[in-house]
This record gives sequence, structure tokens and C-alpha cells, in this order.
Amino acid sequence: MKLVNGQEIIQVFESWSPKKLACMENDPIGLAIGTLNKPVSKVLVTLDVNEAVANEAIEKGCELIIAHHPPIFRRLANIRTDHPSGRLYEKLIKHDIAVYAAHTNLDVAEGGVNDLLADALHLQDRTILEETYSEHLLKLAVFIPSANAEDLREMLAKAGAGRIGEYEACSYTTAGEGRFRALAGAKPFVGSIGELHVEEEVKVEVVFPESMKNRVLKAMLTSHPYEEPAYDVIRLEQQTNRMGLGRVGHLAKEMTLQQFAEFVKQQLQVPAVRVVGDLQSKIKKVALIGGDGNKYIYAAKRAGADVFLTGDMYFHTAQDAQAMDLQIVDPGHHVEKVMIAGVAEKMTKLCADKKYVVEFVQSTIHTEPFLFV
Repeated sequence: MKLVNGQEIIQVFESWSPKKLACMENDPIGLAIGTLNKPVSKVLVTLDVNEAVANEAIEKGCELIIAHHPPIFRRLANIRTDHPSGRLYEKLIKHDIAVYAAHTNLDVAEGGVNDLLADALHLQDRTILEETYSEHLLKLAVFIPSANAEDLREMLAKAGAGRIGEYEACSYTTAGEGRFRALAGAKPFVGSIGELHVEEEVKVEVVFPESMKNRVLKAMLTSHPYEEPAYDVIRLEQQTNRMGLGRVGHLAKEMTLQQFAEFVKQQLQVPAVRVVGDLQSKIKKVALIGGDGNKYIYAAKRAGADVFLTGDMYFHTAQDAQAMDLQIVDPGHHVEKVMIAGVAEKMTKLCADKKYVVEFVQSTIHTEPFLFV
């Protein structure tokens, strides 16, 4: 087992929910308060960071907080410790508690907020509601002596190249002849200085996501026997790793809107929901977005959803949904609290795989500001 610092923990977190997935302009994600350059043995996972949560972190001996909602959402003009926000920042800094925020990147990530909400509602046959991220495929074509090709293909596969759908280690190999003359100062693997050499070679081709370029090229260069390997990297039109906000899926069984509203209250543990539509209408296909999903009502309608579940529904947006015969269930913004258990469990597993000695503590502070009377 290995004692870790904050940087190592966040590296693990970002391997699952990288910053590049953030889809809101100037989303204030990442380290908000404190430093990650310190030992961390306990991490508090929370939806929000307020003074009660800060006190909880102090009481439980947590050196780091991972939150979904950034504690500093807008640019600060000052930090006044006689104001609530300034008092919060002062307390966290005095007790050396770092705060890291994962906002829309955690919404988009596989297994993140929207998947956790879909899990709670047992949605089947899921797709993305609105694509916000994808990356191009690259193709590596590398020339290598025939005798060394198998080792190269194996190393490329280990680096993640050649993954196509549910297949891995995919590659294509063609045979040919390589010609070169080694000049003075070279250290040729085959051939002699000053002589034109002909070598039986093959061209190995593999595809991989653009984000893996450095890792794949490093694997190729490390395993290649030539001092100066010949290779091409080509950017393809095809895209992969398509990800996005929201989820669309089917309920295990059809319900009325009234029944679905009750189901949501039970599964998401909320005392009340706001509903738009005919309570006796049939619900089978569900679109959802955690938090404020007002601008996605048209995406939900295009997806063929019978109902759109999201928080913070505006009056006029609700009227627009009603006019287009899209049912709405609004359980509030706070249902994103599903991320507390989800993140704690995911990070516990990921860090255990690396044999990191760190505990992820689920916040028990109720940060919902609304009361239902």
C-alpha cells in the first residue's frame, strides 16, 4: 500500500472525469482553494461546499474536499472574512483543506452525475441526450523489419492503439522493402555505414483516439529497433469517444406521468416534484439532465422522450414544453447529490487498484436550501 498526496489522487480522478469534458464556458473546475502538494489520507466528497461542510471536513480530519458545485463560481473582487463566503475560505485555508471542483466534466463523464441519475431510475438502452465532446481518430503507419513486427504490434496494443468498438489489438500489416544508406555517425540496427541497404520490412497500421497520441508514439519509439524509425501519423475524419450531457433511456415498464413522478420521488429521495403535463399520459422513454436543463427541452423532444426530468425549470420554458406536448418532472437541482456516493465509491475502487492508502468520506450535510411545506 502507498501513502499518497493530493496530486496523485486528482490524477486518478481526472483519468475518469478529465477537465476536457467540461462543456460550460469558463466552468470554474479544478483546484479552487488550497494546495494538492501535500499528503492526503481522507477526502470528503460533497455536492456543495458551505461552512457546515467545512466544519464536517475539519471534524473528520479530511485534507481534501471533492465537490460537484464550485465554491468560487464567479471572479472574486475581494475576500472579506466578515462575509459568509470570505469566512468559509478563511476557515478552509486556516485548516489546510484543499477544495477541488468537478462540475460539467462530472456531468458528462461515463459513470458521472447523469449516469448516476439514470442508474437510480433503472433506465435501459441509454444514449446521450446532447453530444458535447468527441475526438478524431489518428492512424499510425510505421515501417519495421518483419522479424520485429509482432513485438511492435503487442506494444501498440498495450498502449491502447487498435481498439475498435468491442475489439482490441486491431492492426493491418503489409509487406515490402525498405531502403536506406547509413551516414557517418549513425548506429544502424541493420546494414553498414555508407552502403545502401535493402531490408524486408512491413508496414503496421493502427488507429487510436487523438488524446492517446503521445502514449502510442512513445510505445512505438520504445519498441522500434531502428535508430530513426519511419512513420506517418494521419488525422482521420472518423471521430470516437463521443460523450455529452444528459441521458435518454427507457423505463423497465410503462408508467403514467403520475406514477413516474412518485417513482422519481422515491428513487431520488425528494419530498416533492413539479410536474408539467397530463398526469395520465403514458411514460416509457425518459430524457434527463441533472441540475438546470432548461435549454435542452428541444433536444429531449427530438430524442422522442415522453418526459424530461431536470431541475430549475423556468415558467416560460415549462409553457414551451407544454405546448410541444413534452411532459416535465422537476425534482430540483439538489438531486445531483447522487454524486456523493457515486464519486466516493468510484474513487475508492480506482485508488484501491493503485494500492493508494486513502479514505473517501461521504458528506452527510444536507445542502438543499429549499423547504417543502
